[in-house]
Amino acid sequence: MTIVVGYVSTKEGEAALERAFEECRLRNDKLVVIHSDRGGVGLSGDTARKNEDDLKQVRSRMEEAGVDGEVRGLVRGKEPAEDLIVVAEETDASLIIIGLRRRTPVGKLILGSNAQRVLLDAPCDVLAVKAR
Repeated sequence: MTIVVGYVSTKEGEAALERAFEECRLRNDKLVVIHSDRGGVGLSGDTARKNEDDLKQVRSRMEEAGVDGEVRGLVRGKEPAEDLIVVAEETDASLIIIGLRRRTPVGKLILGSNAQRVLLDAPCDVLAVKAR
């Protein structure tokens, strides 16, 4: 089976990644790490290079953790929730793991919620983790 994790270089993303490593070792599952970026004019060369460096570190950490899988940096103009759901469907994932951050009610209203979309629309179980 496969576990899909949404990753960004934040404490919430780190918490999700560490939990994904634990779950993969427990279940002997493959891991697919997804870093989703909308791209476009908001994605500078510096940001793109930083993202690629972050994903290289994730690949190294996967090897060190003894976890089999792949890392995908997606820049397709989609929301992160949509990318996670599509990849979960493609891989027939048994679990999606996402990191949560606290947001104000107004922040949720204005910005929407990728986490909420994943929780409601995922084709499999979803594990939401908080950073310590």
